[in-house]
Amino acid sequence: MLLSFALLMFGVVAAVTAPRLLARADWPEREPIVALWVWQCVVASVLLSFALAMTFSASAAWQRVRGQVFAPAPSAVVEAYALVDHTPWSAALAVLLACGGLWTGAMLTLVVRRARARRRRRRAELLVRAPLLPGEEPEAGPLALLEGDRPGAWWLPGPTPRLVITTAALRRLKGRQLDAVLAHEEGHARARHDWLLHCAAALAEGFPRVPVFAAFRDEMHRLVELAADDAASKRHGRLTTALALVGLNEDRGVFGPCPTPGAELPLRVNRLLANRPRLTPGRRLRLTATAALVPAVPLLVALAPGLSALR
Repeated sequence: MLLSFALLMFGVVAAVTAPRLLARADWPEREPIVALWVWQCVVASVLLSFALAMTFSASAAWQRVRGQVFAPAPSAVVEAYALVDHTPWSAALAVLLACGGLWTGAMLTLVVRRARARRRRRRAELLVRAPLLPGEEPEAGPLALLEGDRPGAWWLPGPTPRLVITTAALRRLKGRQLDAVLAHEEGHARARHDWLLHCAAALAEGFPRVPVFAAFRDEMHRLVELAADDAASKRHGRLTTALALVGLNEDRGVFGPCPTPGAELPLRVNRLLANRPRLTPGRRLRLTATAALVPAVPLLVALAPGLSALR
């Protein structure tokens, strides 16, 4: 039981401290890909801590579970964990954490089903606005051209991701700006940002009172856009990418004195134009390695009694 509480405490501490530390840091905007990795490791460590706490609580409460979990382990290892049969607190904690796990899975399923329904609806609308020509196959290419008076370009995720771009955007974007938009959307598709956003949304909707999951969802939405901006700027330059963002969105009121909900766009444009230097390779490596060690901590805590018994 003490081991379960230790794992729970680590999960709570990680959930409370990590978002605060990341909010104070100034490097995530300079290295959004590293920041995405750090956030995923933090959330993975929290979920892993709760899952291990559930496993040990269930093992302490029920002999059948303990027999399955510790089946290949020597008797000395089982004794090292000091598991007690029919502990009421262990059973209650195991059931509570199991319900949390089932609820998370249910929310993820719901979010994915909503996303698929939304994607089917948008593809159906696309067929209505841009009907197929005789002999043309559905989704024949990765690019769909849509007649429209308002500049726009967006990515439709799925088994065959497609970039939809309006004729107004073609008229508005100059030179390599269209290539920058294509590279931005290709960055989303290549990194499968849709699945990352689904997982973040499922955790935030399933546990709305848990701040770490809400922060995870918000940061994922922001960081995936910054990462896609960087993917485009590496190929076509920061100025070209910034001008492409301005060209697509200047009619939407996001750059005025009273910006609309898309007010993060000016920040993205200013970031591209500022061209702040990246972190050194050594620091990027240290941040990546440190983040990878965070999920290893609950594993080490869980394995420590067994490893000590094997000495």
